[in-house]
Amino acid sequence: MSLTDASRHPAHDARPAEAEARLPLEESVVLVTGASTGIGAAIAHEVVRQGARVALVARGAEALQEQAASINAEGGRATAIPADISSDRDVERIIDATLDAFHKIDVLVNNAAIGWHNLLAHSSPSEVSRLIDINLKGTMLMTRAALPEMLRQRRGAIINMGSVSGRVAVDPLYSASKYGIRGFSLSLRRQLLDSGISVSLVSPGKIRTNQNLGSNQPMDEPEVVARTVARLIKHPRREVVVPRKYYAMVFLEQELPSLADRAQRWRHRKYLVAPCMCASCGAVAPAATSGAADSDAQSG
Repeated sequence: MSLTDASRHPAHDARPAEAEARLPLEESVVLVTGASTGIGAAIAHEVVRQGARVALVARGAEALQEQAASINAEGGRATAIPADISSDRDVERIIDATLDAFHKIDVLVNNAAIGWHNLLAHSSPSEVSRLIDINLKGTMLMTRAALPEMLRQRRGAIINMGSVSGRVAVDPLYSASKYGIRGFSLSLRRQLLDSGISVSLVSPGKIRTNQNLGSNQPMDEPEVVARTVARLIKHPRREVVVPRKYYAMVFLEQELPSLADRAQRWRHRKYLVAPCMCASCGAVAPAATSGAADSDAQSG
């Protein structure tokens, strides 16, 4: 199979055999999590540009209010809902606030996530729980809470933000959460067939967000992902990798895993050639730095 063939293969970029519900963006209500910066903010601005109204959710209240004010100043309609999607109570409050503001929910974009760069051995149990709570549990809670309204309407679209790291095993914690998002999305899509509700998975690679500020690699802007999300609302597909160049990595992981192992070895070599200095390994730990990136700066 060639790389060109791989990009068309159902495992990589699948178009559903059956027709899924198409949803116009004009006058739709779109609920976006992780919307204060990065990809989430770009999605909010893109769907408003195409006629939607938006409910913005993130933990950072000040940045969130700034995004909502910017949209409203440009003639759009946005409401800001500061909240933590890993909290059951906050999730219910998000849904209630959205319905109070707009009286319906047509689209849910589950974008909020935490990035992670520390070794598993250096990660505390509370850090592991926090990452899973936001990246995976939060998406599940938001979806469960939004579904009754969509089922009542018999129409809707759910867009889940995965990652190329959910197709290519890179980091034990982050990849595990994103592999979980992929399994959740694909199985939920099947559960909702013929319901009028579409489920699509977007798997970005490296995108220029706060999470990747220190990288010198060439990266696409968040607007690339935002335009993809807008298209999927109107023309649902099972799964899309963006930018398309990352299909090569997915192909390598799925079809040539031994070669993928060798390609990833450089990433972890530094932990093998230098002694670990963290407290967990019994040595003197350097000044602590968090492995987490901003949960509103989702990227691959």
